[in-house]
Amino acid sequence: MPESVEKLEIWREAVEIVKAVYRLSQSWPREELYGLTNQVRRAAVSVPANFAEGLGRGRSREMARFAQIALGSLYELDTLLHLAAELGFSPQDLIVSLRERITALAKRTSSFIHYQEHRT
Repeated sequence: MPESVEKLEIWREAVEIVKAVYRLSQSWPREELYGLTNQVRRAAVSVPANFAEGLGRGRSREMARFAQIALGSLYELDTLLHLAAELGFSPQDLIVSLRERITALAKRTSSFIHYQEHRT
């Protein structure tokens, strides 16, 4: 495992997704600040935070467990963005593009989990 979370590619991509989520959600309705806006931001932030916490535990089994939590947050984020699109909060193409990035990261995270679970 890398000694620094910044060296973990899936963490770096997760941080980029967080930044994209914050930019996208800035224009959402003000009345959603404590609703969907807050929830989508928290789900996004949870992804790199869980990668970092897992790495900090120092064991492959723990890293896999926290990566699974991050994966769950990715699926939650994808669903929340789907809802935002259905509600017309952002242009469809922006949300589709972000959801594609989330799907790609989810696949990479699944592979990472498998690798960590079979490491000894």
